Amino acid sequence: MESRSLSSQTIRAKLPTQSLPRAFNGSNPKSLFSLPSSPSRISPIMPLLTSSRRLEIHRRSTSFTRQTSNSSSKFRAPAVGSDSGRQLDVTRELIVLNSALTLVLGVGNRVLYKLALVPMKEYPFFLAQLTTFGYLAIYLSILYARYRAGIVTKEMVAYPKSRFLLIGFLEALGVICGMYAGAMLPGPAIPILSQTFLVWQLTLSVFILGRTYSVNQIAGCLLVAAGVVLAVTSGSESNQMLAGIAFVWPVLMVASSAFQAAASIIKEFVFIDAASRLKGKVLDIFVVNSFGSGFQALFVLLFLPFLSNLKGIPFSELPSFLKSGAGCFFNIGNNVSGCDGAPLLPLLYIFTNIAFNISALNLMKISSAVISSLVVMSSVPLSMYLLSMPLPYLPQGSSLSPFFLLGSAVLLIGLILYNIPRTQKQDTEL
Repeated sequence: MESRSLSSQTIRAKLPTQSLPRAFNGSNPKSLFSLPSSPSRISPIMPLLTSSRRLEIHRRSTSFTRQTSNSSSKFRAPAVGSDSGRQLDVTRELIVLNSALTLVLGVGNRVLYKLALVPMKEYPFFLAQLTTFGYLAIYLSILYARYRAGIVTKEMVAYPKSRFLLIGFLEALGVICGMYAGAMLPGPAIPILSQTFLVWQLTLSVFILGRTYSVNQIAGCLLVAAGVVLAVTSGSESNQMLAGIAFVWPVLMVASSAFQAAASIIKEFVFIDAASRLKGKVLDIFVVNSFGSGFQALFVLLFLPFLSNLKGIPFSELPSFLKSGAGCFFNIGNNVSGCDGAPLLPLLYIFTNIAFNISALNLMKISSAVISSLVVMSSVPLSMYLLSMPLPYLPQGSSLSPFFLLGSAVLLIGLILYNIPRTQKQDTEL
């Protein structure tokens, strides 16, 4: 035990915290996600820790007493958002405002992506690689500017990179699995199987973050997922859509959602852990975006030969394909045809997508990964409604079945159910 004291009269206060479950033995060097109790000790991977901390507040001074268990060090991470809160000065109004902004950007992101594919219909693979590597350059430029301005500190930049490496690996793995499965699955099956993302998030947040959810929150999340499925399928013959499809492809799509959900939960963990390491300071979102995107781009680059072959592009022909894609994107060159709307539509999509990613990550930081996902999922029916209307470069429009309205109503009920206030215990003991 370490103790510092300047006065014999003390008042013991047990801080309100929430323990992370011990999923791995902290003494094992291969334990996942090691969280050192001291910022000077940095382990490559994080233990989910379990010791208590007591703060002794003296009348004229403070003392800090740390008790360490013989088995492993322990770390208590406060929960986030509505789950008895991370210790940030965040009001409900701020969360609602950020949720509304993320919802608007999410709808715009989906609509503009569809419009961007009008001129880029032959080059979606080029657009995907442009966003992966182009965003990295943009995020790093913003990070550098914020570092020079003093907004990002050296301590933030020095945060252990093993977490970001894991985030980048999981996101790249999710993209690759999704592309392989998406090439073999019928269109309506993809958004349905993708709704397992929220289920994975709920499960992983319990095991990694030690989060607890009430019955109404779990039911609300499931209703949101069910509402999206109803709205997207819009009365299609879902019982026949997987006929003749090998079992491995739906499983691979579900695995893709699991990898991406795990990456989002680890991002939330990073914000919680950083608040402890940075002594209450909040980790800048561009640190997470920049390093996470950097490692994702690295893994995508390593898998690029497989991805290009998957899209029917021999790796030897990839440079000429990318050159043709760039010509269509900027709508320049002698061999450009069918690229009307470029570069305006692709650029509008890219700028909106960057703003959407930043807004969604910021919402995760001030609330939780689950709340951020609920808002993003809510954008699906709204974007479908807008895409059913005549739009520039998409004048034909489409009709929506009654299943769309039913799904939207179920989704709304799920959101209301999730946000019903629940009685919370007061964990503060004076």
